[in-house]
Parts: sequence; structure tokens; C-alpha cells
Amino acid sequence: MLAVLALLSFVVFIVYNLIPVDKAADMAMQEIAANKNLVYAERYLYWQRRFGLDGNLFLRYLRWLGVAPFYDGSFNGLFQGNLGTSIVHGKPVAEVIRTPLINTVVLNAFAAVLAFGITVPLGIFCAVKRGSKRDIAVQIGTIIGYSVPTFIIAILFIWLFAIKLDWFPVSGMSSVGKDYTGFRAFLDRAYHFILPLAVMTFCSLGGMTRYVRAAMIEALQMDCVRTARAKGLRERLVVRSHAWRNALVPVVTLAIGWLVGIFSGSIMIENIFGYNGIGKVYFDALTANDNEIALAMQMLYILLALAGNLLVDIAYGLVDPRIRVGK
Repeated sequence: MLAVLALLSFVVFIVYNLIPVDKAADMAMQEIAANKNLVYAERYLYWQRRFGLDGNLFLRYLRWLGVAPFYDGSFNGLFQGNLGTSIVHGKPVAEVIRTPLINTVVLNAFAAVLAFGITVPLGIFCAVKRGSKRDIAVQIGTIIGYSVPTFIIAILFIWLFAIKLDWFPVSGMSSVGKDYTGFRAFLDRAYHFILPLAVMTFCSLGGMTRYVRAAMIEALQMDCVRTARAKGLRERLVVRSHAWRNALVPVVTLAIGWLVGIFSGSIMIENIFGYNGIGKVYFDALTANDNEIALAMQMLYILLALAGNLLVDIAYGLVDPRIRVGK
């Protein structure tokens, strides 16, 4: 994981530095515009050293990490907790993304709980009632939900629940022109939170339900399940204690992979609903060439992907003793 993280960080740093954006030149031009007596070359060199942009690309990468010194001999990179300074906001990146990160975690956590609470029982039910009319109806619905793009579902939800029925606001995180405080502010924010949460949950139902159903169908055909039924155990006990435990291995892969993926998948939903999350911050940074924020967000997604792979390996050993590492 460390080797992959180091390699990907270098590749991502190079890619973003290939973009023709020179913040040292921008800062020098702003100073020249404010004071005509300044010399551009001197101010450009000053800001290059200030941002650690002097030297070759590899040296700049090491400075960004925090393992190579700046011109003044200081170390101020990722290892020192410095994610850089946003050009657009004029503030440290860590300060810019702190609140959006919390908002995204809250949104995705609620969506995950709702999605698992619906898809796991629904997938088990469809596997047990395989071939029934209700199973066929659910399969048709999940295919439609799985096939339709996220932004189309979001637009349909806005058209139905915000425009036609007028149940929820179209976008935003709070009512415009209202200065609520305390519990009233919490209710107002929850009111704006419902529609993007419903879209995220709905978009997760199709693929997850089909995956749980497939895993359960395979588990119900195992010899241990047939033996349990032959011994006269109740069907509910057979499904819960024998089939479901054997179906957990592929489901765990789906669950953890989905939890990691929703952080990147929420970019579209956050932009459509004007939700102040890291997905929206990342999109705005890309459109504004704010590379410091874009780099920090990209590294966050890389860390999530690597952590997801590690959690999958650990979870495999927890749910299936047969594949635990022995002495």
C-alpha cells in the first residue's frame, strides 16, 4: 500500500503540474498591477521560492511531500500537515475542505445505512422467492434503477418532489434569507438534506440488491444448506444461519467497495443539489484550476481506495475463517 501510494502521489503530482497554471506568475502580476515600481522578475522569483516552485519537478514533488526544504530551509508539506493554500479562497486547503468533508461524510453515512437496510433484506427475499412475481417485479425495478444515470434520477426527483409536489427545495443546504438558529436551523438543514439523500439511496438500490440476491441464490444451493434442510431445521434458521453467512464473502466486497465509491460518486449529486460537500469542492477546484485543492482531493480518493482494499482483506478473514492467515 505504501509503495502504491508513493507511486500514485508522484503520478498525480506530475499530471496536475502539467496544467499550464503558474500561481507564482499570477501573484507577481497582481503585485505589479498594484505597484508599478516593482520588478516582475524579482517578484516572480520571490513567489516561486515562497510556493516551492523553483527547481526541477522532482524537487518540487519532494517539497510538496515535506521531505525536501524550501528556499529558506523550512519543511512545510504533507508530512507536516500542510495541504497547500487555495488560490481561489486564499486560505489553507485543510481549512477550505474541513466543513465540506464533514457534510459529505454525513450524507454518505446516512445513505449507506438506508441502502444496506433496504437492499440486504430485499436481496435475501428475492433469492428465497426466486422466480415469483414479486421477485420478477423487483428485478425489473433494479435493472431500471441500475441502468439510468445518476443525474437523470436526480433531475426526475427534483421535477417530481420539488417542482410538481413542492415537498422539498430544489437545491441548497438552508433556506435563503432565513437566519435560523438552534433546533430550527437543524430542522431547516434536515429539510434540505432529504432530497439528495433520497437520490443517493435510490441510486444504490439497483446494483446492491441484485448482488445480494445473486450471492444468496448461490449460497442456497450449497451442500451445507441442503443438509440443514434435510435435518428438518426451520427455513428461517437455514436462511439466516447457514445461507447468509456463506453469502457474506462476496457481499462484504460489494459493501466496502461501495462505501469507498460513494465518496467519488457523490460529486454529481452534490453539484446538482448545491450541497456543500467535497465532491462539489473538487469539481469547483478543477474548473477554477485550483490545483492545491484538486491534489488534496485526489490524494483523499486514493487513500480511500487503498484503505478499502485493506478493509476487504481484513473482512474476508472475519466472515470466513477458512481464508484466515495461519501460522
